[in-house]
Amino acid sequence: MRAVSAILLLAAIIKVATAAPTPLFGIDFGDININTDGETSDADATALSQEDITNTLVRPALFARVAYCSSPAVLNMTCGEQCDALPNVKILVAGGDDGLVPNFFVAHDVDTDTIVVVHQGTEPANLLSDLNDLNFFQVDANTTILPKANEDVKMHDGFAYTQERTADVVLSTVQSALESTGAKKVLVTGHSLGAAIASIDGMMLRMKLDPSIAVTTTVFGLPRVGNKAWADLVDSTLGTSFTHVTNQHDPVPQVPPQFVDFQHPSNEIHITGVDSSGNTATAQRCPGQENQNCSPGNSLLDLSIDNHRGPYFQNISMGNKFCPV
Repeated sequence: MRAVSAILLLAAIIKVATAAPTPLFGIDFGDININTDGETSDADATALSQEDITNTLVRPALFARVAYCSSPAVLNMTCGEQCDALPNVKILVAGGDDGLVPNFFVAHDVDTDTIVVVHQGTEPANLLSDLNDLNFFQVDANTTILPKANEDVKMHDGFAYTQERTADVVLSTVQSALESTGAKKVLVTGHSLGAAIASIDGMMLRMKLDPSIAVTTTVFGLPRVGNKAWADLVDSTLGTSFTHVTNQHDPVPQVPPQFVDFQHPSNEIHITGVDSSGNTATAQRCPGQENQNCSPGNSLLDLSIDNHRGPYFQNISMGNKFCPV
């Protein structure tokens, strides 16, 4: 409840601040690009089959869940049922400090012959606190990491800098793994903050790896990472190989706010309901950017932090408490 209240307070502050001729609470909102014309879509959403959920979303979600376990447990795949759900996975590197550098790992999924990159999120209330503490300033894209990004692309400073801390080891490990295993596929995934980092990783890998390598980026509970130019770059670079899954009334995809020049890319899949067992979800594909028939159309008065944690489907929930090892 406190996290949702923080969103509402932030929205009210920004609304007042955009009209204020002088700084509010010592914050000069003149330095923030207020975008009152963010692009939205009202295209009809289409139902996603249970087969599609099973074939395209479940495995990435299982990997994203494991990222909340400790690095030593992940390295040895001894994190209990979370690791047991992913047999025949060889961990190539695992690191992070569960803080400044969120936990991450790179693995060879032998059953699908795929190199997998996974990033940990933060506890949902902490992420909302960070995002709502007036922490939505933008920086230029790092063109060493994203060489195809032009000067119009702006990104959330915290997400960009966090991704930079692991970019070199992720890239080098993936390159080595592709060579040593002969795999031709890469999957990048994560939840919450991990989804934001994974989105940037997916772009980095697509730009730096050989075009013959299939790079799929599937993330969960994604906050907005950058501006409209960023969203357009994701669309043109990753296309339908990028998917971001939102769960019912999860507040995290609503932040940072669109009206301060943040924009989601296309290819949202929105879960509209999950049965009482947590196993079966109904979901829909949402054409275009910021489709108002999906998560971006949620009312700020009807948000649920529990939806951010899950379950998403097949009783998969994400967060530190779901992987205590």
